[in-house]
Amino acid sequence: MNLLSVALSLTAVLLMLVAALLPHLLKLDPIRLWRSFTGLSSVALIASVLTLFIAPESTLLSPWLQVSTVGMILAVLVQLLGTVIGVFSSRYLEGEPAQRGYIAALGGVLAAVQLLLLADHWLVLIVAWALVGRILQGLLCFYPTRPFALLAAHKKHIADRLADVLLIAAAALAWQEVGSGSLSALWAHIEQGGWSPALHASAVCLVLGVILRTALLPVHGWLIQVMEAPTPVSALLHAGVVNLGGFVLIRFAPLLEQATIARWLLVIFGLTAAVLAGMVMLTRVSIKVRLAWSTVAQMGFMVLECGLGLYTLALLHMVGHSLYKAHTFLAASSVVRETRLQMMHGPMSPRPLSLWLAPVVAIPVVFGVQQIAGGLAWPWWWSVILGFAWAPLLWLPTAHGRPNAASGRLILIGLASLFGLTAAMLLAHTVPLGLVDAPDDAMGRVALAGMGLLYLCLAWLQLQPAALAGWRRWSYAGFYVDEFFTRLTLRVWPTIWTAQTEASDRHPVGAVLARNTANNPHTRTPNEHAS
Repeated sequence: MNLLSVALSLTAVLLMLVAALLPHLLKLDPIRLWRSFTGLSSVALIASVLTLFIAPESTLLSPWLQVSTVGMILAVLVQLLGTVIGVFSSRYLEGEPAQRGYIAALGGVLAAVQLLLLADHWLVLIVAWALVGRILQGLLCFYPTRPFALLAAHKKHIADRLADVLLIAAAALAWQEVGSGSLSALWAHIEQGGWSPALHASAVCLVLGVILRTALLPVHGWLIQVMEAPTPVSALLHAGVVNLGGFVLIRFAPLLEQATIARWLLVIFGLTAAVLAGMVMLTRVSIKVRLAWSTVAQMGFMVLECGLGLYTLALLHMVGHSLYKAHTFLAASSVVRETRLQMMHGPMSPRPLSLWLAPVVAIPVVFGVQQIAGGLAWPWWWSVILGFAWAPLLWLPTAHGRPNAASGRLILIGLASLFGLTAAMLLAHTVPLGLVDAPDDAMGRVALAGMGLLYLCLAWLQLQPAALAGWRRWSYAGFYVDEFFTRLTLRVWPTIWTAQTEASDRHPVGAVLARNTANNPHTRTPNEHAS
């Protein structure tokens, strides 16, 4: 059984590696290449599913690799999304000249992700995560004449390299303390009481590296501007790759539980991203940009869960967010059409009384469902946070200033949704995932205060939109965080981020951007800057 699990777990990595090399080895037309990719990806998906059900809870493949329940759940999820995105891309990119490189990059990303999910050694983890980011550069710059795609790739490249340095520092500190780069050896060392300031510093470096890789504020800009890449790339990033930070935090739970400073960093950065990105999301008009800001907010929420020690809920959040965001991006045209139809019915806003009564009803429902099921499944403060998060389901709309005639039906739908969401979380919480939560009450109260403040801001925005006009402008601009980070990035690491081609000269906007870049010393290459 152990040998079978070893073979199956490595099969997915090897098949995706073959899919990445196939466009370079065989001169097949794009249609045959896509068919080959779909076949290889489907077999890799089957191998991941079999590994999940066959392998024990934790199987050591070698001193470098290990099969874990959490890793295989995410392996199945990522491979499923990769297969679906591949099928979607074969139609979406039909006629595009660069399909061969796209197929190779997609296969390479999936192979690197599968390897990262098996990592049981610092070196494997660092190399696999670096490969994911490096190969993604080709997908982000699929349209090399789009300046903001190049800028997004440049900012992500810098964030990734800083994250690599921090991960290497974390590995060096832990390796020196434990005497081995094995993660299993690190868990055994911590379990035996071998805690030290060096491991605390290692945890802090690890957390900062994950924050950079998870696109939290202030390095979130590239995730917003990646809308310049093809829609399937956005789906891959928002639904799969950006979630890897959550997996790493869950994987390193034994280390984080002892590192108070590292956990507070997760709570602060996660809560800040969830609150600010949640506000920005509501002011955006573009559907895809709104979805991108939603991802930043959800990543903040997931990082917050890890900082609070709610690892089981963080994993469930990752799975649910990945499936939802993949579907939403791939069906973005339908979402745009539905939004336009809603706008044709006239302006609608929540009824003021429902804004204040919604959390008063939602919070007892969350507690009540848990009591019916046999008691609280998570800390009380998290139940209140969920009540605030789900309260908008009970907002009652008004059309043209008049109450909506279907209020009774909407209340029943909202209550049913609350019962269903709470019950689904309780059911998923009973699945044996091999995770042990370590909630912290002090951090939980801080998170509760932050989420309560977010709800009050959202309610006030609905009640007095004109009074918050200045705040809305700041919110629409993302509080200018990305502008500051972009200028700093281009000052420290200059680059050309506009396409210097005939196409840009023919396009008025491209020509203006090219001229601005040429006149801006902070956007030139180091050699041009020196001259």
